[in-house]
Amino acid sequence: MTLEAPSASTYTALLALVAQTRALMDAVVATGADDEEIAAVTEELRALTERLDAVRRPPAEVGEPRWLMGNAVVGAANPFAPPIEIEYLPGGGVRAEQVFRPLHEGPPGLVHGGVSAMVLDHLLGTALGAVGRGGLTASLTMTYRAPVPFGTPVVATAEYTRSEGRKSWADGRMALPDGTVLVEATGLFITPSWFPGEL
Repeated sequence: MTLEAPSASTYTALLALVAQTRALMDAVVATGADDEEIAAVTEELRALTERLDAVRRPPAEVGEPRWLMGNAVVGAANPFAPPIEIEYLPGGGVRAEQVFRPLHEGPPGLVHGGVSAMVLDHLLGTALGAVGRGGLTASLTMTYRAPVPFGTPVVATAEYTRSEGRKSWADGRMALPDGTVLVEATGLFITPSWFPGEL
């Protein structure tokens, strides 16, 4: 069953809830509250969780207007998502500028390498989609050249490179605004048989 996208008012309310939840998650990571305060907040959160969990929507299907809302990279309804807004470049490829949060920390003060990989994987797939080549990740090769800081803007870009039948490749990188490359990625994607359109 295909469900309609949330109404404009519901979507606005959801974005506000998600923004507050992101702030809560960052506060949990950094809190210095004592045991009593942590226990009190936990009880309040338990009650709030029960209220929200009382009405669950079914999982979205591919192609539904709301199907990316829970995405770990760009999902408007996913508090873990940085989130990232992707720009489609006129000459091909995609670009996204983001600031990672303490929630994405690996080594102290730095973004977890798996988070960098997750973001670049998504951008590589989006770059393929921009040229009509849908696909699922078959392999992802990462080269970490320098640590990625959180709390500082970084720029990620990706572009489609080539295809052979149902196989497609894309390259991407994450860099500081001055162009200093931090991470590089190459992905191989396989177009599934259910992908709409002809290859």
